[in-house]
Amino acid sequence: MPLPSDLHIDVSKFDPAKSNPKTEEFNKKLIQIAKGGPRWYEVGAAKYRKMRWNGETPLPKPVVIESGVNGTLPSRDPGRELTYRLFKPEKGEVKGIYMHVHGGGWVLQSEAYQDGLLKYMADNTGLAVVSIGYRLAPEDPWPAGAEDCYDAAEYLVEHGKERFGGELMFTGGESAGGHFAVLIALHLLKTKPTFAFRGLLLHFGCFDLSGFLPMVDHHERALVIDRDIMKRYIDVLLPNTTIEQRRDPTISPFFADLRGLKLPPALFTCGTEDPLLDDTVFMSAKWMMWGNEAVVRIYNGAPHGFIMFPPGTIDAVQEGLDASTDFVKEKLG
Repeated sequence: MPLPSDLHIDVSKFDPAKSNPKTEEFNKKLIQIAKGGPRWYEVGAAKYRKMRWNGETPLPKPVVIESGVNGTLPSRDPGRELTYRLFKPEKGEVKGIYMHVHGGGWVLQSEAYQDGLLKYMADNTGLAVVSIGYRLAPEDPWPAGAEDCYDAAEYLVEHGKERFGGELMFTGGESAGGHFAVLIALHLLKTKPTFAFRGLLLHFGCFDLSGFLPMVDHHERALVIDRDIMKRYIDVLLPNTTIEQRRDPTISPFFADLRGLKLPPALFTCGTEDPLLDDTVFMSAKWMMWGNEAVVRIYNGAPHGFIMFPPGTIDAVQEGLDASTDFVKEKLG
């Protein structure tokens, strides 16, 4: 009888031969589409943000949903406010707050770029979804964006119910947003020790900013992001820093000492065609090693950012949305 392992991986989730042909065809189209426009660093971050909003890049123009509400929250700096975009559930009372943190490599996008996802989460969970705008690099490098997220989270802990009709219960986001969400949870463990999230939604997050985990180097397809794009993001986010400095756990949560910490339950999702696959697998394993709950969902063939595409584009989109809403409902009880 073979010696049993204490860790178990379903290898079928990672086997390229088992990827859905529809997903593979979609990936090929994404690669071709990306060749039709500049990379953000070729035109500059500020210009690229405008181009992206105007639909002048290979990616589609963001869809604006009229029921979204814009507002501001106070920051730590007198006279400077944080922007947010709010969606409340179409039906029923607000059960709590999901503080969403947008992706974009700490450089691009804003709280206004993913209305479809925000509204879907609000309508299908009963949560008020508050997506936070934070300062972006290169104009505002580290720790500006992180501080904005901390300020927003602390405000929502103290004033969420009076402002939005429910208590802060969840945080999460995509890519850079997943990275910030883990840092927010670790930060609140120190600054608000009596507060506890019901859960984190960590979609294809980057948890090591020091030099990347191996999959970034091993991923050969220029599919949404690649090593070159990631390096450019990190260089403007963390200018004039060494690898050792980037391994500070307040920057790279993969290096945080999780022993003895009571972390929130976390949903980790990632596609196998995402250069950040190792980040999800390794970070979730660390989460569980010290007695914390992690639900890990791997989507064979799915690219970076898959949950942001319209439902029906590939099967993984709806599967990821279903996992997110099921996780929230379970934690709401």
